[in-house]
Amino acid sequence: MPESPEVQALAEELGARLTGRALTGVDVVEFRIEKTRARPPESLVGERVTGVARHGKLVDLVFGSAGHLVVSLGRHGWARWAATADGSKASGVESGDPPPPTLATLSFGDADDVELTDAGDWVSLGVWVVDDPREVPAVAKLGPDPADPAFSRAEFDAAVVGRRKQSKAILQEQESLAGIGNAYSDEILHVAKASPVAHAASLDARALDALYAATVGVVRGAVDARRGVPIDRLKAEKVAAMRVHGRAGEPCPVCGDEVREFSFASTTAEYCPTCQTGGELLPLRPA
Repeated sequence: MPESPEVQALAEELGARLTGRALTGVDVVEFRIEKTRARPPESLVGERVTGVARHGKLVDLVFGSAGHLVVSLGRHGWARWAATADGSKASGVESGDPPPPTLATLSFGDADDVELTDAGDWVSLGVWVVDDPREVPAVAKLGPDPADPAFSRAEFDAAVVGRRKQSKAILQEQESLAGIGNAYSDEILHVAKASPVAHAASLDARALDALYAATVGVVRGAVDARRGVPIDRLKAEKVAAMRVHGRAGEPCPVCGDEVREFSFASTTAEYCPTCQTGGELLPLRPA
């Protein structure tokens, strides 16, 4: 799932190449991605991009007073430049795998076309055309963003302190903290040496300090690390930078213990028993 560091890099690259250019055509292959049927993406044809922003895990192509084209990448969505859409260069595709299908193409005249893709078994990509991005439900519900320089300890405490909910679940809850998903929540908890299944209400002052510092440090560090990376390489860069996420069976880079998997919601996540759970092994499957 795309998370804020990679989506920020995507938004910045799109902004650098598209700002000032007019949308000359739209080809929607999968009409289920259109969430505002009365205002389809082609209603913006002829309008110029005035900027590109990020809201949590969503991308916002701004067309001045004409409106916003807001793209939710969902679980498996991404964007790529059509000029590099082959098996070796398509964004988010491992070498040798076929590129994900294009669900819509945005054309910008002499600029490269932008293809919106979805690699999942079900369509998670979504596109809205709105006057205000807060008209998109997923944007309207967003909590404060740890990548924002203005993000404060008070906002973190309001989202976390005293809650009888697992710390990992809170980190991924977009209404509480925007932009964090499964991968970066694993990384944050590992840096903080916190159990992913411990309720936030059980954390003492020192543990909360560590979790706040890890949240800000991991997210902002990843944003800085991904900045300027071409969008077709962002997934590989993200995977390579992970300390524990996706590394079950490998040694923990801190203590050398084996990184383990455990069940979380509808997926799995990773942690280090020595660093995070006092040696306790979490269940890989629900009891």
